[in-house]
Formats: sequence, C-alpha cells, structure tokens
Amino acid sequence: MPLLEVFCSLIGWLCLYWLFCCAFARRGPEWNCRLVTFSHGVVIVLLTAYVIFIDGPWPLTHAGTENTELQTFSLCVCLGYFFFDMGWCVCYRTEGPVMLAHHAASIAGILLALAMGASACETCAVIFGSELTNPLLQSRWFLRQLGLYDGLLGDAVDLLFIVLFATVRVGVGTVMFYCELTSPRTSLIMKLGGVVMYGLAWVFMVDIARFGYKKSRAKYKKWKENHRLKDTNSEKVEGQANKADRGK
Repeated sequence: MPLLEVFCSLIGWLCLYWLFCCAFARRGPEWNCRLVTFSHGVVIVLLTAYVIFIDGPWPLTHAGTENTELQTFSLCVCLGYFFFDMGWCVCYRTEGPVMLAHHAASIAGILLALAMGASACETCAVIFGSELTNPLLQSRWFLRQLGLYDGLLGDAVDLLFIVLFATVRVGVGTVMFYCELTSPRTSLIMKLGGVVMYGLAWVFMVDIARFGYKKSRAKYKKWKENHRLKDTNSEKVEGQANKADRGK
C-alpha cells in the first residue's frame, strides 16, 4: 500500500509540473519546478502540522513508536515529491552537492521509516521543520525573477526565513534531535540518520548566517551613503540660500 501511495504521489507531482509548464509556457523549467516545490511545501507543512499537533502522537515523547496510517500517508506524499525533485535536479544540474545530499538523506530516512513501520512520528516532525521555510525560500526566488526583491517585501521575506530557520529547524530541531537520541524505542539506524540531518541543518544555518551578515552589512552601507548624500544636499541648499541672502 505505501508503495502504491508513493507512486501515485510521484505521478501527481509530475502532472502538476506538466500543468505548470502548459500554463507558464514562456517561463523556464526552473520557474515551473519551483512552483511545484512551493505547492509541496504548503501541502506537506499543513499535512504534517495536522499529524503532529492534532492527530498525534507527540514526537518529543513518542519517538520510535509504530507508524499510524496518516503518518504513513504523509511520508508517501513527501517521498513522491522528493523522487520528482531529485530527478529534476539531476537532470538539469541546478543544485550543489549539499542540497543533493539533503535530498538523498531525506529519501533514505523516509524509506527507512516506511520499511520498518516505525519512527514516522519524528520523521514527520523533521519534515515539518525542514519544509516550513521552503515556501519563503521559493517566494524569495520568485521576487527576484519579478524584480520585486530589492525592497521592503524582500527584506521581510528574508527576515522571516532566517528567524524561522533558526528557531524551528535549529532551535526546536536540537530538542527533537536530543529526544530521538535518548529514546529507547528509536533504532540505531534512525538515530544515525538524525545525526546526518541535524548536521546538514547546521551547514545550511552557517550559510544563512553568512548571507544575513552580508546583507545587513550592505544595507547599513547603503543607509550610511544615503544619509551622507542627504547631508551633502542639505549643505548645498543652505549654502545657496546664504549666497542668495548676501546677494540681497
């Protein structure tokens, strides 16, 4: 049954990609792929949020427990997407080794949880934390393509992305990682997978911190130059006004 659900998920994301290609024929393949990525991010965040916060059980206390039907369905939906996106990235060669490693680790982790019939609880939690910032990341790319990134909207998207990544994926992710390592029910191979995903999260966090520092520094320099330019213009206006008064 999970195999059929994964296959249907893969076909579904492929069909959605084809629909986007038909609807936005003038756009490139990356535009349409990122629309699929954005759609998956929204769908899987809502689905895993329901699994975690409503359907249960709570991942911080029940790591390693037997999979529920809804947890299995959520993992199948996500796995089908990762197969699609991994194939697309390899075909078009758009991503670096770190992102490909993240995709490979995600696929391996989901496959293990489905094959063992356990640990879908914490796997859904990891997916929720990982995909929560994905729609913001795609929105940033679309804003750049539309020429709307250099402004207040682009700054708001970047700030929200950095805050969510740091608090959820790294902050809450650290707590989830500790609970998984200390859980007697979680298998050793899933704990090793958790180490890999947690390590990749910190690799991304370092890159994001560098980006945030560079952008903040550039914004400050721009503000300082604009402030200096305003002062210079004000001095010129005052000088011209003084000359006019002396001329009278």
